[in-house]
Formats: sequence, C-alpha cells, structure tokens
Amino acid sequence: MKELLIQAARRTGLVDAAQLSKFLEDNNSNGRIDEVLLNCPFFTEDMVLKLFAETLGWEYLPEIPARDVPVEFIESVPATYAQHHFLIGIKSHRHDGDNSDAADNEEDSSELTVVLSKPLDANALDNVSKMTGLPVKAAISTRAAITSVIDVAYEQRSTIIEEVAEELDSQNLDQLVDEVSTSDDLLDVVNRPPVIRLVNDILFRALQLRASDIHVHPYESKIQIRYRIDGILYDALSLNRNVLPLIISRIKVMAGMDIAERRLPQDGRCSVRLGQREVDLRISTVPTSFGERSVLRLLDKSTGIFTLDELGLMKDDLRKFDSLLNRSHGVIFVTGPTGSGKSTTLYACLNRINSAEKNVITIEDPIEYQLEGISQIQVASKKGMTFATSLRHVLRQDPDVIMVGEVRDIETARMAIQSSLTGHLVFSTLHTNDSAGAVSRLLDLGVEPYLVSSSLIAIIAQRLVRKVCPDCKVPVEPAMHELRELGLADEANKGKFFVGKGCDKCFQTGYRGRTGIYEMMMITQDVQNLIYARESAGTIKRHALNSGLQTLRMDGARKALAGITTIAEVLRVTQADIT
Repeated sequence: MKELLIQAARRTGLVDAAQLSKFLEDNNSNGRIDEVLLNCPFFTEDMVLKLFAETLGWEYLPEIPARDVPVEFIESVPATYAQHHFLIGIKSHRHDGDNSDAADNEEDSSELTVVLSKPLDANALDNVSKMTGLPVKAAISTRAAITSVIDVAYEQRSTIIEEVAEELDSQNLDQLVDEVSTSDDLLDVVNRPPVIRLVNDILFRALQLRASDIHVHPYESKIQIRYRIDGILYDALSLNRNVLPLIISRIKVMAGMDIAERRLPQDGRCSVRLGQREVDLRISTVPTSFGERSVLRLLDKSTGIFTLDELGLMKDDLRKFDSLLNRSHGVIFVTGPTGSGKSTTLYACLNRINSAEKNVITIEDPIEYQLEGISQIQVASKKGMTFATSLRHVLRQDPDVIMVGEVRDIETARMAIQSSLTGHLVFSTLHTNDSAGAVSRLLDLGVEPYLVSSSLIAIIAQRLVRKVCPDCKVPVEPAMHELRELGLADEANKGKFFVGKGCDKCFQTGYRGRTGIYEMMMITQDVQNLIYARESAGTIKRHALNSGLQTLRMDGARKALAGITTIAEVLRVTQADIT
C-alpha cells in the first residue's frame, strides 16, 4: 500500500511524493497506514483522502446531499455507530429523470455506497453490509462532510433525549467523573453512561437549533430545558425531577467546578466539539428552592466574526461608520442593554481597522473571540487587574486604537476619555437605552462636561431584531395602528411587509437569524455645546432629531419596509420616539 500511495502521489501531484516517501520511511508506528497519514502534520485531511481515492480507484465526494441517504441505512445502522466510525450510506444508483419513489427504491436496494473518512476501515464496511443486508461499495469523504450529513439524516436524534432520560433512574453519580476530556466531542456517545449521552444530546440539539443559551430550570415536579434562539426563550424538553442532580453534576464536571458544593453559585467554562466544530461553553450554576439551576452560554467558534457589512447597517450608516474608523483620536461609545450585540459591533470595527498599520489593543472581560493581529487583554479583578489599571498600562504600549470592554465606573470613564485626548481612538460600551442617554450616564458617573464634550465623536445605540424566515415568508397587510406607531402611515404603499408562517427550519417561529438596528448620533459642535451646558438627554435627543438623527425605531421601520423584519418585532424592541 505504501508503494501504491507513493506512485499515486508521483502520478497526480496531490501531495509531495518525496515528502510522503520520507515520512513513511521514518514512521515507526504500527498503526494502520490511513490513520497514520491522517494524523501526519505535513498533509491536510483533504489531500490524504484524495490520494487514497486515487490509489484505490474510489470516488471522492467533497459534499454529500442528505437526501441521498436511504431509509434502509438510517433504520439499520444506529446513529451512534455512524458517528463513531464517521461513515454514512448513500444510494449507489440515482435516476434524476425518474420521479417514482418505488422505482428508485428497487434500484437502490441493489447496492449501497458507504462513504468513509478512514479509507482502510474494512471492518466497518463489512458491519454496515451485515446490518443492512445489502452489498456495499466504498467512497471517501472528509469527517466534516460526513458529520454534517449525519446530523441532518438522523433527525430522530431529538427523540433519543427522551429515551436516554428514562435510563437515568438507576444511574450512579460516581460514573459521572469517568471519561471527561478537556474538549469533549458531542458525537462521541458510544458506550457512554446515560447521563453523559443525555447532556451531549441536549447540547447537540441546541447547536442544531442555533441556540445561544441553554437553561436547566428546576421546578417542584419537573426539570424544564429551555433554549434561547434569536434572543427568545423556548421550552424544549421536560425531564423527570429525579435526574436533576445527575445533569447538574455532569455539567459541573465538564466545567471543572466542585460537584460537592451545592449551596453557593459557581462559574466555569469548557470546550466541546461537534465533529470539526469547536464550541466554547460559559457555565453558571446557582442554588434555588427546588435545586440547582444552570445556564450554559454557547460560543460557536466556527461562525467567525461578522464584518461591518454583515451587521445590517444601511448604506448611509455604513458610510458614517467608515468615516469614524478613519479618525485618529476620540471616543466612540456603543450602547444598549445586555445581549444587544454591542461586542459583535466592536469586533467588526476592530476587524475593519488595518492592524498591520495600527497597533490595536483590547481590554475585555471575558475575551469572547480571538482576533488576528490584535493584542487582547483579559481583566482579572481579583488580582487587581481592572479595566482602569489595564488601561493605564496599555497606554505605555504605544497603541493607536484601544477597545475597552465596558465603562463601569468613574475611573475607567476618565481614563478612556484622557486616552482619546492624548491621541488615541477609543471604543467602549455603556449600558444605556439610547444614544443621548450615554451622555447623561457619563456626567452622572462624575466625568466633567468639558472632558465629555471634547472627547466624544459618536454614540451608537443598537438593538437586535429577528429576521423573517426566508423559507416561509408571506406578504401581509399591516394594521393601520401599527403603521402609525412606526411612523409609516404615509409610506404604507412604498414597501412590502412580510411575516413568517413557521416551518421546520425556523423552529415554527417565522423568524430565522437576527440583524441590528442602529441609532448613530454624531457629536457635532452644537451637541458639544449642549453637553458642556449640562443639558438633559431629552434636550440633546430633540436637537439631534431636528438635525436628522435616525432613531432606533426609525431604522427598524426602514428594515420592516424593506421586508427584512416585521413591524411587531420592531415595536417589541424599541421605544416610542420623543416628540
């Protein structure tokens, strides 16, 4: 086999033949050659699998459509077996012109193609043939492609949760500590104790539904598992009250918490894998009258960081944003309540700034995503490393751009403003309802008006609204009172309004994904004078409105007119504007 692989490498150039030959000569491992090469640091999985496909004369599939997985395979081969061996069965014969299901099934039953991620796993091939009772032939694909099609094909995964929950009554707590790795794979559920399979399934289902948080909520007679999807909590599953200690203990073990301490709140974090996807979990437990309650925040690293163009900014706002990012000094505040996307906006801003030409440093609590070419500092308050002390030291690092995660006190506010006055561009966040409220907050903290007016260059308030599901959206005629509330009574005929009927892809909600709505208040000379005179937030907002400020509700109305979101959603997240 080694010689055949080297010949195929020379013939095709898929991998460097000399490097492959040297690696195979130097390798003293007794492992199977496909496993050895897949773990080789010199070649990617894709390169190795293409080489095996060429050598063995098998088909290489970059993608596998879920519709090609026959019912016989799903019914005969357990999901756990397919996940553990990273294999999936697809139809060998396809008839694109023939729409008869019966004809297809007759043809397809003659042979099954088993797509493998380990080309020489002959035992798995034989086992699938025995399970299905069909002759099989092999094809090759990557673990990621096979994992994603397993996720879709085995949709009955959700019913496994209930089955596993029934097994838990006899579960012993001592088993929980077994087999816990630093980065647990949710698909690796073979021979695991039932509680581990249950928690893995709850996490798996959350990732399938794009949930950002999982709530384990104990009641007097049951446990309610709830998922936050696009900012709204949904009840997903009810479990027997008796399994609460087991689930909480398993979650604590994953997060490295003390499983014996049940009377004090605890925080922890860990990583799990879903095939090739790495997901960070931030975990919190608190004691309640019915037992411990836990919330898990999911941070999917594979989604990456949004760019400014993907945030939902209208063209005029995007132009304003770009002009702000080119400023050499000043403070830009992003405001809004928790969960309104402030951190995502700040990351998008930093991503837009060229870190090759500028020294960019962030001070965060916690660091949510790693940014390439940027130095990120984690706040550690217990050790005296607060936002203010970190900022003091960062100024000695010759920065051009500084991002301060949050301004919580007078000291941090003063330091951020002083930093901008000494020639730095500073980004930060504040918890206020609108843009003008940020000025009042700074003055209330005790910052002098002359410092605020001379350093601020813009305040951006934002909220997140759910987008209409593209798969089930239908046009709708909104009620006149809704249009009046949004200020669209005169423009009702200028746009099309949509709502989602609800489908499987959007969890029957009619919404899928979220986008931002923004209120960008540029600090003009007039606004500076109002700040200096300590005018109220209402006065500043009225002046900004007269100067053309687009409020959160106005921006939401524009997006409802464009068919991106619904009127009900904009009314839900915004307040009526000052008149």
